[in-house]
Amino acid sequence: MVRDPTRSCCVVTGVAGFVGSHLAERLLALGYHVVGVDNFSSGYPKNMASFFDHPAFLFHERSVCEAGLLADLRSCHTGLDLVCFFHLAAIVSVPYSLDHPEETMEVNLGATTALLREAEGLDSTAFVFAGSAAEYGNDERLPLIEEYAGEDTVHVSPYGRAKFLASRAVAASPHGVALRCFNIYGPRQDPGSPYSGVISRFADKAAAGEALTIFGDGQQTRDFIYVSDVVEAYIHAAGLARSASAVPNGIYNVGTGKGTSVLELAQIVIELTGNRKPITFLPERPGDIRLSVASVAAFQKTAGWRPTISLADGLRRTLGSVTSSTRERAAG
Repeated sequence: MVRDPTRSCCVVTGVAGFVGSHLAERLLALGYHVVGVDNFSSGYPKNMASFFDHPAFLFHERSVCEAGLLADLRSCHTGLDLVCFFHLAAIVSVPYSLDHPEETMEVNLGATTALLREAEGLDSTAFVFAGSAAEYGNDERLPLIEEYAGEDTVHVSPYGRAKFLASRAVAASPHGVALRCFNIYGPRQDPGSPYSGVISRFADKAAAGEALTIFGDGQQTRDFIYVSDVVEAYIHAAGLARSASAVPNGIYNVGTGKGTSVLELAQIVIELTGNRKPITFLPERPGDIRLSVASVAAFQKTAGWRPTISLADGLRRTLGSVTSSTRERAAG
């Protein structure tokens, strides 16, 4: 099928979220039309401020749980050619999933499989899903390779279980790619959210001159990856990168392959900001994974993708963004 590049369109669910907004911004810069979907359950209109008025961006305040969502979107935009579907919308809070397991399964698994079946009937070339490192549970075989997550994996939260089942369903589709993203950080990540990443919370507290807070002993390891590297992984997975074709259907880790302890991270933030307040330690949170480091060899080999932003550089960018936001709030 020959496609007209001037009509090529990508759908992004969760477009008002942290990663979704960065992805939409990048797709628009590449020349694609973007149809964004969000119900603002965890996203914010302000995240779309840089591109909301872009002539190639079209927004719908809808829930991904609505039946026939993709058919409705296509009928609204008959002049556009749907080439890719990026599904990032989800319940993203592990603590919330522990309290609301049925709702988490409905949104993170049920809606995903329904959208996947719809996308398969719309002649889109790729369905790219936001998986999660939580799909591995507390597996201590590091680095984690894709095959380690299976039916016998003990998931520590309904969030992790739902993401695992959804990733498996997506990978079984001819055009389905599930990216198990590890700990993403960068500008626009909400530090006030109960499910915010540790880096955004550290950055916000450091910018405000407050003590950093660690849940547990700080020896938990994480594979921190900067948001622009994740966005490029999505672009590669869909075959939208220059001189690249879509990767084979399957499940792929997206991380840096390097583990950093939360305590080490706190010390780096302290050094970069000069905030010398003593670290506050609180009890470990239920559902938190102890050790997590990705093997990214499969995706690097298959997609030709690799992360380019170091942790130090990414932290500088993130801290600079948070500092600017803090100044703007103070001025306002």
